Amino acid sequence: MTSTAEKVPPVEDLAVVASPPPGPSDAYPSGTKLAVLVLALMVSIFLVALDMTIVATAIPRITQDFSSLEDIGWYGSAFFLTISSFAQLWGKVYTYFPLKWAIITAISIFEVGSLICAVAQNSTTLIVGRAITGAGGAGVTNGCYIIIAFIARPDKRPAFTGVLGATYGLASVVGPLIGGAFTTNVTWRWCFYINLPVGGVALLVLLLFFQTPAAATPKPASLKEKILQMDPLGVLLVTCSLVCFLLALQWGGITKAWDSPEVIGCFVGFVVILFVFVGTQWWLGEKAMMVPRLLLRRETIALSLFNFFLAGSYFNFVYYLPIYFQAIGNFSAAGSAVRNLSLIIGSSVFGIVAGVILTIFGYFHVFLWLGSALCAIAAGLLYTLSHNLNTAKDVCYQLIFGIGAGLCLQVPVMVGQAFAKPEDTATITAILLFFQTLGGTIFISAVQSIFSNQLISHLRSLPSAYDVGQVIAIGADDLRAHFAGAQLADVLDAYMVGLRAAWVLGIACAGAAFLSSFGSKVRSMKAPADWAKTEPIVVEEGQSPRVVSADEKSQESSA
Repeated sequence: MTSTAEKVPPVEDLAVVASPPPGPSDAYPSGTKLAVLVLALMVSIFLVALDMTIVATAIPRITQDFSSLEDIGWYGSAFFLTISSFAQLWGKVYTYFPLKWAIITAISIFEVGSLICAVAQNSTTLIVGRAITGAGGAGVTNGCYIIIAFIARPDKRPAFTGVLGATYGLASVVGPLIGGAFTTNVTWRWCFYINLPVGGVALLVLLLFFQTPAAATPKPASLKEKILQMDPLGVLLVTCSLVCFLLALQWGGITKAWDSPEVIGCFVGFVVILFVFVGTQWWLGEKAMMVPRLLLRRETIALSLFNFFLAGSYFNFVYYLPIYFQAIGNFSAAGSAVRNLSLIIGSSVFGIVAGVILTIFGYFHVFLWLGSALCAIAAGLLYTLSHNLNTAKDVCYQLIFGIGAGLCLQVPVMVGQAFAKPEDTATITAILLFFQTLGGTIFISAVQSIFSNQLISHLRSLPSAYDVGQVIAIGADDLRAHFAGAQLADVLDAYMVGLRAAWVLGIACAGAAFLSSFGSKVRSMKAPADWAKTEPIVVEEGQSPRVVSADEKSQESSA
């Protein structure tokens, strides 16, 4: 095998080792200080996860106030778009700038975006605010997981990460309940006002009690070099490609035909820009959003794919089970959230359980296998839900899905941090969270498109004429105020057709996550020395970066 002098540093430099090193006990905060810091991180990540779903039940009222039916898709998509696009940028920010001031900046941006949303007087301002909130939220999410990696002792880190994961899961599920309560009893603007005082307290705690650990000292570089390391071109390309994809799905079959020039052009643009992005990442190397040295490791690829597909399944059911209960079961927003309690309890409790057991057991693959398998099974069972609500089935199926998600949703981040060098902790965390939020962004949009297209197709196949735009705009919890008798039955049938079509994608995503869980080698998180043998990555003339297998290394040694 012939390789150039451009070979990436030797295996000793690229080996995955525990990070940061344990050090003396006084290197980590403890007692009240640790509890206060963890609580501040929990509050911060709770608000970001809450923002992912809190507008779901407020959108009908927002569209009514702003007369903005054509913008309905962007109230959620704008947030997911920027939280995905900026995830990797924040990973570089946490690598090249002080950890404390980076997280404070991220929370501040999140707060500014929330304020813009709360006081918005038109739809465009609200969408801009949602985009700013997502950009800050990406930094908050990354920062919370990165800070945990530096303030928690290595043997306790999985348990604390599990607590963050449980908080994240709880917030994403109760979001529609809180949003519905605010919209019904006060105003939808409180969906955003709530972030200001609560987020402000978290910011103040971090400002007063958190100090950047020595192990998280920023890499020395000039300001120009730091800006180049942010890979602004990569951020722009990811954003543009996702905008093309989201526009195609929001237009296709709803406001424009699938074969219209606009929709086809958006899909083509998405693919072309994506290829350009991949090319620039290979060319930029260490300065790229996706550092090839880290991304092309077998474990990173497997865990990233797992995160991508599991998020697609998880957010599918988090978003569309409340719609099922509101439309088919005639529950209010608050009532549908109560019906989701088993999913909330399952994901929250078992997120913590997974972290605690993983701390003792070490073999993370079991959690990936078991968790994704339970999600796939539960997704198949949830597909069987019908017009006839059955409380026992609702509770059991959601509980199984919640347990599965809780067992595995945060494990990839735990694994990535446990075996990363201190200087790579922020980058590997950002890579894994990028694929998780990317899965949410892409699959939520895909599910929305599937649901709307199937609902519209079913209504148009009926003898009676329906204003499909009106049906979609009304909202799941208000159907019976606008339809009755045979019309209501037709609309509910259409909803059921759309929901089942959407849930098929949820089943497929859970199955893909299960298959991805077999991509990494069976190793113990308690034996980091094994990871020091991770194969290096080389760059050969005219070739993309690739992993050198153990067999190839053996042949080189004997040659």
